[in-house]
Amino acid sequence: MIIRITSDSGKMPSYETEGSAGMDLRAFVDESLVLKPGERKLIPTGIRIELPPGYEAQIRPRSGLAVSNGIGMVNGVGTIDSDYRGEIKIPLINWGSEDFKIDSGDRIAQLVVARYERVQWQNVELLEETKRGTGGFGHTGK
Repeated sequence: MIIRITSDSGKMPSYETEGSAGMDLRAFVDESLVLKPGERKLIPTGIRIELPPGYEAQIRPRSGLAVSNGIGMVNGVGTIDSDYRGEIKIPLINWGSEDFKIDSGDRIAQLVVARYERVQWQNVELLEETKRGTGGFGHTGK
C-alpha cells in the first residue's frame, strides 16, 4: 500500500522497463536543491508505504547518476522495514566535482521489494568447517 503525503506530492514509484527489478523513486521538493561536491542531503519523495510482514524495501542508488554525476547514497543501500510508516527520504551525496541540481520529479533512487527471513541465533562452541574457512577480503586473488 502507498500514500502520497499531499494530493500533489510524490509520484508513484514505477518500473521503467519490463525487466526492471527496481522501481524509480522521484524527488518531491518545493524548489530546486543543489548538492555541492562532498555535500549530502536527505531528499524527500512525498510518499509513505506499508509493506506486509516478511518484506523489506531496499533503497538503492541509481547507477546512471553515479556514473554521469558522481551521485550516490550516503549509506550505500537503505532498508525500509515493514513497520516503518514515515515518508521515504533518500540520503544522497555528491561524490562528483560539480554542483548537482535536483528538481521535483527527478529520478533519484530505486526501490526493490524483497522477502526476507528472520533467524534465531543458537550459541555454539564451534562452527561447521568449510573449504573457504575464514578466508575473506580478497583471499581468492584477482
